[in-house]
Amino acid sequence: MTVPNSYIDNLMASIGLFSPEIAIVITFILAIVADLLFKNTRNITAYISILGLVITGFLLVTLTGVSQSIFDGLVVVDPYSTFFKFLTLLTTLLIVIMSMSYKELYKDNRKVGEYYSMLMGMTFGMFVLASAVNLITIYLAIEILSLSSYVLAGYTKEIRKSSEASLKYVIYGSLSSGFMVYGMSLLYGATMTLDVAKINAAILSGGIDLFPIIVGGLMILVGFGYKISAVPFHYWTPDVYEGAPITITSFLSVASKAAGFAVFIRFFKDLYFLPAESTFDVWATVSNFNWGIILAVISVLTMTLGNFVALWQENVKRLLAYSSIAHAGYLLMGVVVMTSAGTTAVLLYFFFYMLMNLGAFYIAQLVDNEIGSYELKDYIGLGFRSPVLAILMTIFLISLTGLPPSAGFIGKLYIFAAVLNKGMIWLAVIGVLNSVVSLYFYAKIIRNMFLRNPETVAVKFCAPQSNMIIGYVLAFFTILFGLYFSPILSWAQSSIEMLHIIP
Repeated sequence: MTVPNSYIDNLMASIGLFSPEIAIVITFILAIVADLLFKNTRNITAYISILGLVITGFLLVTLTGVSQSIFDGLVVVDPYSTFFKFLTLLTTLLIVIMSMSYKELYKDNRKVGEYYSMLMGMTFGMFVLASAVNLITIYLAIEILSLSSYVLAGYTKEIRKSSEASLKYVIYGSLSSGFMVYGMSLLYGATMTLDVAKINAAILSGGIDLFPIIVGGLMILVGFGYKISAVPFHYWTPDVYEGAPITITSFLSVASKAAGFAVFIRFFKDLYFLPAESTFDVWATVSNFNWGIILAVISVLTMTLGNFVALWQENVKRLLAYSSIAHAGYLLMGVVVMTSAGTTAVLLYFFFYMLMNLGAFYIAQLVDNEIGSYELKDYIGLGFRSPVLAILMTIFLISLTGLPPSAGFIGKLYIFAAVLNKGMIWLAVIGVLNSVVSLYFYAKIIRNMFLRNPETVAVKFCAPQSNMIIGYVLAFFTILFGLYFSPILSWAQSSIEMLHIIP
């Protein structure tokens, strides 16, 4: 049987636009092969991963401004997905570099080849998820991402908390996947298609029963809520974040959450709202179901629970885990308003969140390298023992709180502005009050570092300067973007202009 030339041409064009993902897959394979051939060469897989990520970055740059559906509508390449891919790529690159200096990861001469290859596997899943517009593609991307993250969460398996974290992650992940698949089956049963664009068209036609469409969406929301750590689907987050290696905790708190929000916004926008060409700023629902109130309730519960439970935490990793849950609530505020301004604020906030959250976790990692503890009580006198680490941690905590002149302040400013412009004053007030609550538990760390003296004579220490570079860079940009953020804002605004179903 002869294959039509048009099919071959379309396939080759799709492969060309899929080149960043292909580069990551090749990096994944090379990392595994290198680990088998060069067992005694330390960090060979890490260097291969860095090289592969740099090449992937160059390929992503070539796709800037492209907006096209590929592989017969399974995925799309557009500025929106490219934004999240750049965010994921930068996060992965930083995590790989951070991992190379993480003492716990290399303890007892542990082999780490699989660790870096699994990071590439997670990155591939996130890339596909950011572009997915078909129910099967969405599910497969989430499973690729999840399977790699299950392994990495329990990578330091001799530590009991790490094994416990991995097991809980698998259990909760399986449950959420079950809900999601069942919801997808309802959508398919009602419309006889897996394509998000065609489901949207079926809803607009008015010839189908909307009940399974709504129920299916709610069940899929469970799966997305799990990925972004939204209440009440957050139960896995504190235990997994505390038990996993801190580099993986950092990765899950930023990149995995970003991928979850990317598909979450695109899915609901493309499936349950009018196409972008018929409504430019305010997204109008096609199902006469108030998704906004559902998301608003989840947002309020998420930020409130995350902040208030964080008040009682005495472990820095666990505290930052609940902080991450609270920030998911802030980000959901931008989704709730269902406007272009709200989505722009989400993208802007995510970029700044990457800087300050990775920075806070990295300083916690460097402190653990030196004192072997994440307990808050062991941070007493850190400002005297290691002033540079304490100052850097303070910068990141101030930004996470949302105080000027930090990037976190700009992120929250645009989130709250989008909510106020929609007239949802009550939601903005709750968000501001939650930010005030967060100030208390972030200030606890700062108080311990600078205002409390250790009971015994404390020994000064300093992390190696080569390890401090990332901390300096992240702190610099956290302050810089608090003063000059126009380029990131313009990038976010241009990224959502094509956030709609691509024919």
